[in-house]
Amino acid sequence: MSGLRALYELPAPAKLNLFLHVVGRRADGLHLLQSAFVLIDWCDTLHVARRDDGRLLRHDLGMPLPADDLCLRAARALQQAAGTGLGADLWIDKRLPAGAGMGGGSSDAATTLLALNRLWGLHWPRARLLALAATLGADVPFFVGGHNAFVEGIGERLTPIDLPSARYAVIKPPAALATAEIFGSPALVRDTAPVILAGSLAGTDAPAANAVTAAAIAAGFGRNDLQPVAEACCPEVSAALQRLQARFGNSRMTGSGSAVFARVGMDEATRATGGTGAIGFGGDLPAGWVGRLCRSLASHPLRDWAG
Repeated sequence: MSGLRALYELPAPAKLNLFLHVVGRRADGLHLLQSAFVLIDWCDTLHVARRDDGRLLRHDLGMPLPADDLCLRAARALQQAAGTGLGADLWIDKRLPAGAGMGGGSSDAATTLLALNRLWGLHWPRARLLALAATLGADVPFFVGGHNAFVEGIGERLTPIDLPSARYAVIKPPAALATAEIFGSPALVRDTAPVILAGSLAGTDAPAANAVTAAAIAAGFGRNDLQPVAEACCPEVSAALQRLQARFGNSRMTGSGSAVFARVGMDEATRATGGTGAIGFGGDLPAGWVGRLCRSLASHPLRDWAG
């Protein structure tokens, strides 16, 4: 058993989909995707304390969460799989906007798994945590894996990629979009041609015609196939995209929305923060909108908490 009693100020970072292509659909109706996920420094914060009575209790420090949220489900799944009699108090300071397509709930669940693995003294290797994470949601394994990734399948196939450091302006209008509605739209393009991550095919010397490099992904390769459907459903998504396009010359929706982002150069970042370098963006946004100027992360801050 671990001698630790509590862990504080644990980050649960968001992700952006640098591109998102729908390349097919399985017989069971689930969509086959290709995407690239990058971690950013806009985070929720968790505090976790060990309980010896086996109870799992969540305490909301920010916006209220559903009674049985993904963090509690993650804690319960780990508790049952490990056969431990220990419990935990989970405090969540929710700073990421909900319904944004930034993976906030999945990231919270991953941080919960990593924290309890340490707090309960389980010492599970990453592979074992990943298998459990896959039962909780498509994005949870990415955050447990802890590295920016080229993503395939239904989100379960992750190939780590090294992306150059970057800054992104991210804004989220008040509207929230239902992921199921976006994926269920008859207008959704479902036959984008698949690509191959350059260098991912062992023994292949000549680059394939459909190969894409990490550098190309970072520079704006591809598109988000969900974006046209989201814009048709939600004028606020279009307005957010237009705002970033006008200011930074590029914009794209992340996930199924409604958050959107733009790549921001160093000089543009200085202007966007008034020359202070502060990590903040969006003071001129309409009422109810939220935004930040974010930095990419090379890896999850808690990545070393699993072997």
